[in-house]
Amino acid sequence: MDVANLFDDIPRALPEERVDLLARSEGVRVERIVSRGHRSPDGFWYDQDQDEWVAVLSGRATLRFADGRTVELGPGDHVDIPAHVRHRVDRTAPDTETVWLAVFRPPA
Repeated sequence: MDVANLFDDIPRALPEERVDLLARSEGVRVERIVSRGHRSPDGFWYDQDQDEWVAVLSGRATLRFADGRTVELGPGDHVDIPAHVRHRVDRTAPDTETVWLAVFRPPA
């Protein structure tokens, strides 16, 4: 059994958001996502087949939903996004890493 830390191996330069697969089993995927000023491309919406529980471990982010709602997330904040609820990342902190923990699972 290997021990790892969610804050290790974060590169200084992040030209693109970094996604690391941490664990996977049938129908479930756990990812660490690292952003620094990244956001969804204009006009892009996530519309996923799985439910997504996501937490911000460090940094800050704003999620926007297709129905117009926005959610501000900081360290410790988490949200459960049902499958096919269209959403996007409006912004992440530009001056520090935003470290996310995301769990994707079959719809409830």
